[in-house]
Amino acid sequence: MRKAPEPLANHRHARLDRMGLIVSGLCMVHCLAGLILIGLLGLGGGLLLHPAIHRVGLILAVVIGAATIGANALRHGHRLPLALGASGLLLMAGAIVSDHGLGEAAMTIAGVALVATAHVINIRRAPRCC
Repeated sequence: MRKAPEPLANHRHARLDRMGLIVSGLCMVHCLAGLILIGLLGLGGGLLLHPAIHRVGLILAVVIGAATIGANALRHGHRLPLALGASGLLLMAGAIVSDHGLGEAAMTIAGVALVATAHVINIRRAPRCC
């Protein structure tokens, strides 16, 4: 007989997926704020474009994405979130090594949107319990 999923494990993965959505949202806000503040107003370039912020953001995205999207793909066999998440992380990594500007922002926003979509799919496909 098949064993039912553990409620604690499901809760932990759902919490990590929600955290991934929050980090994705913060990344999107950071990117858009950077475009507006730097591009239109000429403010905050030193802080918003600091490479450490982008590296830390990518590291968080990879860790949270691997922990949730990858784990759920292995556990549930759903490959779409894995493909979307991996594609999004690759776009985000490509944006980090590209020159700052509109192209970098477009790659980052597209990557974040793909990763966030993968988290949403994981949350919706998670088994409900209790």
